[in-house]
Amino acid sequence: MLPLRSHALPLLLFLALTGCANLLPMAKSTDNSPWDSFAEVKAAYDRVQPFATTQSELQALGFDPFKTPNMQILNYLAIIEKFMPNTNITKEDLDTGLRGCIDAKNGCVAYELKLQKIKSRREGNLFLDMLRFRREAHQTGWRFTALIVLIDDVVVYKLWDGTPLIDSELYKRNPLGPLQEPAELAGDAALVGTF
Repeated sequence: MLPLRSHALPLLLFLALTGCANLLPMAKSTDNSPWDSFAEVKAAYDRVQPFATTQSELQALGFDPFKTPNMQILNYLAIIEKFMPNTNITKEDLDTGLRGCIDAKNGCVAYELKLQKIKSRREGNLFLDMLRFRREAHQTGWRFTALIVLIDDVVVYKLWDGTPLIDSELYKRNPLGPLQEPAELAGDAALVGTF
């Protein structure tokens, strides 16, 4: 019977030639929430009506920072910082609801929701990836951010943004592979969580 060492070289050669993408790492970044998709959270957000939706109705839609993970509570000072980052923007430039929030001071509260569900899978040749010569990844998922401002338990302002469909290919080539400088390899990690 051949020693174990003699079996390792053919196995490594096989993996290097086939690329064996199934052995490459995969990463997933998911923020827990009552919504499973971009469409679900956007539909809930669309039901929020400024100067009509109450705090209890907002909570019934899932926007409750004490029950829904990943929601931040902001005060009026955070609103000033967010919407008036410099002296060129005055209170008069703001939406009516935001002006009312600043005037209400402690009577104003805002909920900020930041959700993402992103899956990243490394692709390509296992051998070239392990030695950092070439790295490829495919990212899919979505992101959603919402800001809802309330004065005395009534919504007065809302704002959203997001990416309904993330589908991107990432590629990094290091001609020197493992000899690349550590600082350059850190930039490699910045491209995608799985790098």
